[in-house]
Amino acid sequence: MKKPTTLLFALAALSLFLPLAYSAEATKPVQPGGKLPKKVAIQLVKVADQLVEPVHVACPNDGSGRVFICERPGVVKVVKDGKVLRRPFLDIKDKTVSSFLEQGLYDLEFHPKFKENGLFYIHYSDMWFNGDGFIVEYKVKKDNPDQADMESARVVMQLQRPYCNHNGGEIVFGPDGYLYIGSGDGGWEGDVLNAGQDLSTDLGKVLRIDVNTRTTEKGYGIPKDNPFLTPLQQMTLFGISEEAFSKINPKARPEIWSYGIRNPWTMSFDRKTGDFYIFDIGQNHWEEINFEPKGTKGGTNYGWKAMNGSHPFPQILKKNPDGTEVGVDPEKWAQIGELPIAEYSHVDQGNCVIGVGVSRNKDYPELEGVCFVADWGSGKIWGMMRDDAGKWQMEELLDLDTPLRPTGGGEGEDGALYLCNGTAGYGGKTDPYQEAPGACWKIVPAGKVPAGAETAPLQKK
Repeated sequence: MKKPTTLLFALAALSLFLPLAYSAEATKPVQPGGKLPKKVAIQLVKVADQLVEPVHVACPNDGSGRVFICERPGVVKVVKDGKVLRRPFLDIKDKTVSSFLEQGLYDLEFHPKFKENGLFYIHYSDMWFNGDGFIVEYKVKKDNPDQADMESARVVMQLQRPYCNHNGGEIVFGPDGYLYIGSGDGGWEGDVLNAGQDLSTDLGKVLRIDVNTRTTEKGYGIPKDNPFLTPLQQMTLFGISEEAFSKINPKARPEIWSYGIRNPWTMSFDRKTGDFYIFDIGQNHWEEINFEPKGTKGGTNYGWKAMNGSHPFPQILKKNPDGTEVGVDPEKWAQIGELPIAEYSHVDQGNCVIGVGVSRNKDYPELEGVCFVADWGSGKIWGMMRDDAGKWQMEELLDLDTPLRPTGGGEGEDGALYLCNGTAGYGGKTDPYQEAPGACWKIVPAGKVPAGAETAPLQKK
């Protein structure tokens, strides 16, 4: 007979594939081609250009109106009073590896109380640690808020990266004040490490930490309501329900918030509702958008690598006699984990989902509540909303003459949304400074383009 501890772990491991959160309302994800419940027409207004592979936009919510743009090689530029400052806010090119497209400076986020404490956080791939993800805390200079105090650096977390791709990268503060971290499955292709469903690794997950607390061992604290905390306890074999056993995961990483994620390059919270969007870059056939309503308790399994979108992985072209795909049945999967709210195919829609966020700018009521989504491969830009029946709709909103390559985005202090684009030749040039320059754009209603503003060229009708 196995030792009790071994038996207990075996039961806990099995629980990964037992029903977790079945919902009778689980439906097949929406795909492009729908109509939003209101008429939405947009245009892109240029904010800054001559940027080196811009990938993210952040704003400090300090009343300054400044816009901070992350360049993948490891530089943060500041747009102030409509102009890009000559001197960067932050320059860590000497620490950042960016020779491969999916590595570099991923993100910058300001502390929710930045106006009081001057703290901000970055996530980047560190050159000296073979591309490991480093989350580092900095302060701004007391005498110059347009400059980071490089001497203030404090490493919060180091994430091991076995390969150079699928690093995720997005970090975002939730309405609860905790930092959420998008961590990809570790790279190569097809989740060769089986990381997505392995709770003993932080790969293939969304992590949730407390940057305001630190221990002697870690530069952060663990929120007490994280879903995979296993407190010290005595062991009891009998008289315990199966449900209780299924929640015991002694080797689970306590930082994990949700799992079954492939490559969460972008994530965002709706500042009004608190809802959480995870834009997960897919494998060879499908891109997916996952959604956590406010109040979700964490522990959600989004399926990778059993599922990619609402489709079994690996996708097999052969069909069952009834026309369904061979593999995991989506309806049965909905009894185990969570299906995305939206998906789209690589056949005709793109190949790399880029989330922008939900528009909450009072000056743009036409865009209120629309979640904007783009694709790096095709340059398409969609809007997503629920219709009057509560069903998600996904409508393409912009038909550009020369499609941009969206690489990321972010939210302004006023709730407006920004979109970055860059050439970023995948598998091409290894020096980002040899690529064609990128730009940062503001998403505005088509009828509210400022006079004299430079806009993205539209298709001639």
